[in-house]
Amino acid sequence: KTSIFLWRVKLIMFFTLCLAPSYQQFPRLCATREALRTKECCPPWDGDGSACGASSGRGFCQDVQVPDFPDGPQYPFSGLDDRERWPLVFYNRTCQCAGNFMGFNCADCKFGYFGVNCNERRESLRRNIFHLSRAERLRFISYLNLAKHTVSADYVVATGTYREMENGSTPLFANISVYDVFVWMHYYVSRNALLGGPGNVWTDVDFAHWAPAFLPWHRVYLLHWEHEIRKLTGDMSFIIPYWDWRDASGCDVCTDELMGGRSPLSPNLLSPGSVFSSWRVLCSQAEEYNEQGVLCDAREEGPLLRNPGNHNRNIVERLPTSAEVEFALSLPNYDTGAMDRSANMSFRNTMEGFGDPQTGLGNSPRMGMHAALHVFMNGSMSSVQGSANDPIFLLHHAFVDSIYEQWLRRHRPSLSQYPQSNAPVGHNSEYHMVPFLPLHRNREYFISSKDLGYEYSYLLDADQRLVESMGPYLEQLQEVWPWLLLAGFLGGIVAVAMTVIVRSVARKYVWKWKSLFASPERQPLLLISTTEDTNHHNYQTTM
Repeated sequence: KTSIFLWRVKLIMFFTLCLAPSYQQFPRLCATREALRTKECCPPWDGDGSACGASSGRGFCQDVQVPDFPDGPQYPFSGLDDRERWPLVFYNRTCQCAGNFMGFNCADCKFGYFGVNCNERRESLRRNIFHLSRAERLRFISYLNLAKHTVSADYVVATGTYREMENGSTPLFANISVYDVFVWMHYYVSRNALLGGPGNVWTDVDFAHWAPAFLPWHRVYLLHWEHEIRKLTGDMSFIIPYWDWRDASGCDVCTDELMGGRSPLSPNLLSPGSVFSSWRVLCSQAEEYNEQGVLCDAREEGPLLRNPGNHNRNIVERLPTSAEVEFALSLPNYDTGAMDRSANMSFRNTMEGFGDPQTGLGNSPRMGMHAALHVFMNGSMSSVQGSANDPIFLLHHAFVDSIYEQWLRRHRPSLSQYPQSNAPVGHNSEYHMVPFLPLHRNREYFISSKDLGYEYSYLLDADQRLVESMGPYLEQLQEVWPWLLLAGFLGGIVAVAMTVIVRSVARKYVWKWKSLFASPERQPLLLISTTEDTNHHNYQTTM
């Protein structure tokens, strides 16, 4: 079965590469001179050929509304960065989808909905990677590798600023794989602001980190990642697993059967026995881009690097503990103060890793929680902008999202607890998340995962957790039960044979034993009553 599955994956990869549209996080149909000059991204839905599927009631093209609530003081500029007031620099009209429809052209379903008309509600289950069966782990890794080597049919990425594109007259976009679309997105949202010229950058800016949108942004990021893998493979059941790193002494998932072991040739490389050892990274050289004053051009930059545990112990002492997670969960305020890395007693800041996981005080000299694991990996994961190159990123952030989910369920915050204004740029509640198209507002994901169609296995009740965790053992039993049955059958035959032999031997030797040690007869066994009976033999024998 495994060989058949791998053959199917390779076949999917071949046809996807061959049939990917050549017209190519910017929708291909919106990366044209016409779309950029008109500032309109309202592609047609293939189902009826109308913009945003308007003829079928799926959506319509409308002006983008961006509120004017003030940002915090961390970024003192205006009009210098393409990400400000997203997506207005590039587009001021996009698709507004109706009902349960979603997507840059309303062709997809909202998270948690499936079916042709997006009216089938399903809840997916994100599971511990160690509770997956062997076939499920193989499928997960195969899908990652397929995504890494398949050009995205829907998206291209920007390799220049809008100014370098001459206000849209000269589009600067690159083809990229499905996996690397998300690598680029994580780079683009966290890159430094280019103020003009080599080395002239502003470093204290990040549209997805160091502030309130950190958890909602990464929640949407993982949901879109799952969505793209489902479209690529046709497997609507696909969902990202998580790695529960609480109290771990090392990288439990760093094996060739999972996310790649350590290379015997170099501690910084992955084992040749892992499919990930052949991967090449991109958008990982932040300092070089800053020195040149340019964007990442999405070209390959070398192998995936990882050296878990050999990090700077002055920055991260160890992986997070269960007690530290529980402390973070106990904090009732989502964010506080300036809502940046200095925030005290802030769940978001403590969870992100800049608040001390034992005291809750911000600007901690040591990183904890989410940030601790990035540093611990000591390689591609250690760079904020390039961290998504390592597929462990997905397992890690799925678990971070599960802790966010626990906090939401425990404290049940109102939407008003998410800041409407004065958060660092990009993080106010009504801000559209950079660089997503379709558009998502930060506050829309300050809600339970169950409202978005997914759950975490370790948040189920005790009985359900037990059943879920038994999966790998049941699979092992399923693999060996024919052999156990055969062994039992052969064992039965052997037992019967041994019983027959033992009984035969027993009869033979018990008779000899009795003959040897029996006392002399006191009377004859054959009684002769009369002389006339002497010619008639009696055949009675001892029993």
